[in-house]
Amino acid sequence: MAKIEVLRLDSQQDDFSEQLDKLLAWESVSNKEVNQVVDEILQRVKADGDAAVVEYTNRFDRLNVASMAELEFSQSELQHALDSLPEEQREALTIAAQRVRDYHERQKGESWQYQEADGTLLGQKVTPMDKAGLYVPGGKASYPSSVLMNAIPAHVAGVEELIMVVPTPDGEVNQLVLAAAALAGVDRAFGIGGAQAVAALAYGTKTIPRVDKIVGPGNIFVATAKRAVYGTVGIDMIAGPSEILVICDGQTDPDWIAMDLFSQAEHDEDAQPILISNDAEFLDQVAVSIEKLLPTMEREAIISRSLADRAALIKVTDLEEAARVNNRIAPEHLELSVADPQALLPLIKHAGAIFMGRYTAEALGDYCAGPNHVLPTSGTARFSSPLGVYDFQKRSSLIMFSEDGASEMGKVASVLARGESLTAHARSAEYRIKG
Repeated sequence: MAKIEVLRLDSQQDDFSEQLDKLLAWESVSNKEVNQVVDEILQRVKADGDAAVVEYTNRFDRLNVASMAELEFSQSELQHALDSLPEEQREALTIAAQRVRDYHERQKGESWQYQEADGTLLGQKVTPMDKAGLYVPGGKASYPSSVLMNAIPAHVAGVEELIMVVPTPDGEVNQLVLAAAALAGVDRAFGIGGAQAVAALAYGTKTIPRVDKIVGPGNIFVATAKRAVYGTVGIDMIAGPSEILVICDGQTDPDWIAMDLFSQAEHDEDAQPILISNDAEFLDQVAVSIEKLLPTMEREAIISRSLADRAALIKVTDLEEAARVNNRIAPEHLELSVADPQALLPLIKHAGAIFMGRYTAEALGDYCAGPNHVLPTSGTARFSSPLGVYDFQKRSSLIMFSEDGASEMGKVASVLARGESLTAHARSAEYRIKG
């Protein structure tokens, strides 16, 4: 394979901002043709329920089933998958699940209320959603980690029922995914995928319950369907390609950094690996490591395309400037591979997850660190957060005025309501004002 030329940028070059914008540009996850296909599927499933889901599943996943009953996994099947795993895999999955649970237990929102001097009570009631839908990619791809990252926060939040959908193209069932579902406490699991699975979860069918929120990654058809049903149900996010940004002071082994960049590049040709350093010689060393290690990678072709099309090695004047460039990019994953990551942390404003220190490979976060690996991409870390327990809880405001409080605040509400010419509002409040 030809030598990969990774884009080199310098923050001091005149057109740095324009070049960075060009590097970060990402097209929408959808297009007109995909939208048309997805819209047809959504409407068919909404109208015909199970029959449409079975029809589309047979067509797209090359199956021959007669009913939804054939597409549902029993709890005994899930448990058998877990019990049948090789001991090393079962132990690793169990350790990862416990770490994810321990971390997310600390995110639980609690209801609260307080009372004012006149007896008025105000507060917030935190309530879990009733049902959540988990989409898991299927077939030859195996994402048991996604099952854990999506299902466990929902359970910690107190969601009553968790419905998992996972496609089984050509009847290929991934036992690791089923095992993770058993371990994470999935209540019902179906061998369906694509836009038809999203539609079934959003609208409900005779067999599949309608959920309150759909979470989990998928292909362009899944992402388009999730966007289309948002409002009917909640969704976690519309995720773009995976991203990693490494800030390094030049003192980490360049082979480590090259492999960290590969770890996200191997996901997808459109994945974006970026390295920022104040040491130009170190950037050269990493470039050498990339060339040396790339031929050893099983997914060399995917990594090569990612590096050639979307990667960059960026020279900055100092680590403070590196932090500013990071905040412009707002990456999904950020590694602070520096001597004192705690000192740099206050300068970091935007990142989905921050991996601190030379020993903290991003890959640990994908599987077993504990924090969620479902993270905002494409710059949305400027306003979005990792998936968490809070995504499966909703908050209701509590308001209970005492007689005295209603009288005093009624005067305030009356003035404001009449200022907006909403006299029914004003008079409603005025009825409670003591004479």
